[in-house]
Amino acid sequence: MDRMTMDSATRTPAEGPGATPARGTYRPGYELMAEQILELIAQSQLRPGDRMPTENAIAAQLGTSRTVVREAIKILSALGRVRPQKGRGLYVADDDGMLGMRWDGFFLRTDLDHVYMLFEFRRVQESEASRLAASRATPLELRAIEAGAQVCREGHVTGQPALFRRGDDEFHLSIASASHNPFLVAAVREARRLLMQSATIGLHGTVGGHAAEAVEEHAAIYSAVRDGDADGAARAAAVHLDNTLQDYRREIQRRLFG
Repeated sequence: MDRMTMDSATRTPAEGPGATPARGTYRPGYELMAEQILELIAQSQLRPGDRMPTENAIAAQLGTSRTVVREAIKILSALGRVRPQKGRGLYVADDDGMLGMRWDGFFLRTDLDHVYMLFEFRRVQESEASRLAASRATPLELRAIEAGAQVCREGHVTGQPALFRRGDDEFHLSIASASHNPFLVAAVREARRLLMQSATIGLHGTVGGHAAEAVEEHAAIYSAVRDGDADGAARAAAVHLDNTLQDYRREIQRRLFG
């Protein structure tokens, strides 16, 4: 049996490509397909660097069209889970994952519990990263943190979500780098990647209702780090993560109850 063959009995009718979603929970077919491909990789025990079947083969195995598979692959490629190589095919991304460990088939399922647990994890790690950055950041690192916050602000003011997200990434990763703790840097990077996955696949890019507040929260974190206020930096980071989680809660409530 082909390594990528999936037992159809493991997929409930509600998970099938042609399933009718419950009211208020509609998601595009390519988003659902992206999750099914990740599950397929995990169940087939493919490891980073392994070659995957062609788009046509995946479409046939999962009972969908090549067009849907192609769109799903674009998402997974952007998330760093799949690596298309021109003229050679598709490969499982050769990424060591968090803290250098192999997380075979690991991905964040887009349900409430996983999103909330991720924010619990982020709150702990980013509060501590901000605390350490307040006492360890170099002038160059402070400029990088400030620059990330400015890019994020510009993205919000000019209505450019992609620029806002880029600045947000730069801001949080710069603070992690300023902690001078490589384990925190790896943890922050991996948690943000998983968060991007949940937003891209499960919440379809709709999260971000408190962007204006986030810009000011970034400024508060930066000011505390710059002033060497370790406790203040940790508190400001915790407030920011708590408010961001509330943003997710509101979006989830909107989807479930309209």
